[in-house]
Amino acid sequence: MKGNLLALTRYTILRAVMLGFAVIVALYIVVLVVNMGGHLDTVRRSEIRQGVALAVTAVPENQLLPPSELNQMIERQTELAYRLYGLDRPFLVRSFEYLTTALSLSLGRSENLTSDSGSKQVRNILLERLPSTLVLFGTSSLILFFTSLFAALALSRRYGSWIDRAVVALAPTSSAPGWFYGIFLILIFAAVLRVLPWGGMVEAPPPKTTLGYAASLLRHMILPVAAMAAGGLLASIYARRTFFLIFSSEDYVDLAKAKGLSSRAIERRYILRPTLPTIITQFMFLIIGMWQGAVILESVFNWPGIGSLTILAVNLSDTPVILGVNVIYAYLLALSLFLLEFIYAIIDPRVRVGAGTQRRL
Repeated sequence: MKGNLLALTRYTILRAVMLGFAVIVALYIVVLVVNMGGHLDTVRRSEIRQGVALAVTAVPENQLLPPSELNQMIERQTELAYRLYGLDRPFLVRSFEYLTTALSLSLGRSENLTSDSGSKQVRNILLERLPSTLVLFGTSSLILFFTSLFAALALSRRYGSWIDRAVVALAPTSSAPGWFYGIFLILIFAAVLRVLPWGGMVEAPPPKTTLGYAASLLRHMILPVAAMAAGGLLASIYARRTFFLIFSSEDYVDLAKAKGLSSRAIERRYILRPTLPTIITQFMFLIIGMWQGAVILESVFNWPGIGSLTILAVNLSDTPVILGVNVIYAYLLALSLFLLEFIYAIIDPRVRVGAGTQRRL
């Protein structure tokens, strides 16, 4: 028991270090690309100049100085601050500092993405938007996974039926992204039938009670969830139904039938269990792909998440926010892959976490 726990701990640390290294390398490349043209340097200098100006003008004695002398004082202290923060050093050295700030989401302030005249920390902007995206895409992913799983099992029992042929024929319609179907859903249910809202996350003004807020949230989630389901449901059902049909023709399934096991037990033990690793892998990469589609889908439904924030930041050339969004996506991808390793060990008895780190005698 102690040896297994030690192997599990060693394996967990090793995988976390490897994924962390991959995230660091990927983000460093993003930092190099983003800074082409000196964008990060411009942002950093602007923040330093603004801070120096506020500090100098806050002193009562300085407010009595002539504007020209006050500007000279600001310029001198700004140059000193540039040297203090290392902006006079080569970019290769400073790039690692930018990488550190990106990993911690300490990307300064954004003056473009605030409703008031002030500025706001980029980290706070991202963390305010992230829960909205997680709620929408987490719910959609779970619905899509379980619906396609049980529908594919049902289709594998009715191979060749009219509904099976209909799903096979309509599967190519899932090649269109979810936002494409979202436009038509808005036109039908919001513009014509007027039974569902056009977009947004809750009503304006938001309901004051928790129950009312939850009801409004669920009502606003219907169309975007339906759009994402339309963009991937039939293709997922078709792919998993094919896996189930392949495994149902194996010899051990025929042996289980000969032993008199029920069809439900055969499906659960000998068809569903061996295919789960492949299905879980497809599901995880489907989630990763849906994160990328969030950029357009959230804009179509005016959903206040990371996707719509990305579009807004690109339009306003807000480099810190764009870099922060890439950091969030990198963390989500690494976390998904990290969890996938342990899910394999839970659903597949042939996989043992930490087995690869043990030496063979």
